[in-house]
Amino acid sequence: MRNKITSLFKPLLKSLLVIGLVLTLAFSYADGALAAPGGGRIGGGSFRAPSRTYTAPRTYAPPGGGYGYGYGGGYGFPFVFPSPIFWVGGGGLFSILIFLAIAGFLVQTFRRFQSSDGYGYEVADPTVSVARLQVGLLAEARELQADLNKLAMKADTSSTAGLAAVLQETTLALLRHPEYWVYGSSAVQQARLQSAEAEFNRMLLSERSKFSGETLSNVNNQLRQATTSKTLPGNQTNGLLVEQGPGEYIVVTLLVGTQGKLELPKVNNSDDMRRALQQLGGVPSDRLLALEVLWTPQAEGDVLTSEDLLVQYPNLKMI
Repeated sequence: MRNKITSLFKPLLKSLLVIGLVLTLAFSYADGALAAPGGGRIGGGSFRAPSRTYTAPRTYAPPGGGYGYGYGGGYGFPFVFPSPIFWVGGGGLFSILIFLAIAGFLVQTFRRFQSSDGYGYEVADPTVSVARLQVGLLAEARELQADLNKLAMKADTSSTAGLAAVLQETTLALLRHPEYWVYGSSAVQQARLQSAEAEFNRMLLSERSKFSGETLSNVNNQLRQATTSKTLPGNQTNGLLVEQGPGEYIVVTLLVGTQGKLELPKVNNSDDMRRALQQLGGVPSDRLLALEVLWTPQAEGDVLTSEDLLVQYPNLKMI
């Protein structure tokens, strides 16, 4: 009886084993195909708020033996008592000059009071724009990939001037390859300085998490490069290696934190993308707070497929 049962279930067990092996191989291939490629990164800067400085109330004693002293009272708003000659109408032009000087001082004091915390401490929390611009290009734009790699190796990311140069060089490299633009997206958020850094870091973390690793990075002048042993995938045709398969792309992301209000057009076509790149490239160094340039794939052996693009960058629109 036992032998009969064994003989009945033995073919079934073999079939289940074969099916399990096939499914394992299939899922392993799918995982490998959907693995995110590595990326490159150039960045630096900070959202340091200006220090709070104490401005002591100033007092003025006009000529002519008048009384002059300041009364702060916790508000930093002085009261000045001019010379008695002013009240009796004497002095002519001299009295008018004294009046104008006192009026100008009071106006400046009131303005400082409006921009302070009420105790003489100036508080600086200006409006900051956090912008993100993404460009999806056909993989034929290998020259752009090489340009970004060279820029990462030599860029000065420790100074604002160096970051502004990186921004200009990156936008210029993208503007030189409009024939490869396929997808695009733009977004800008305004926030106060104290909360803008958190928003910038949130965007940056989201973009970095799309890479399997950062194979080349230059952040705050810290250069890091990973060694890769991959080779470009391709097919041998008449002795020539075809280095690009169908549906392969390069995605470049620009994250910019700048003082003041920055407006970027919604990217719906190539003209919108051109204007957005020109506006970002024109941000002056004295307004630039932080910059991140990210691109994938960075290593020559990595490939960003159309499936990767749909999964990792769902916000991109065809232009």
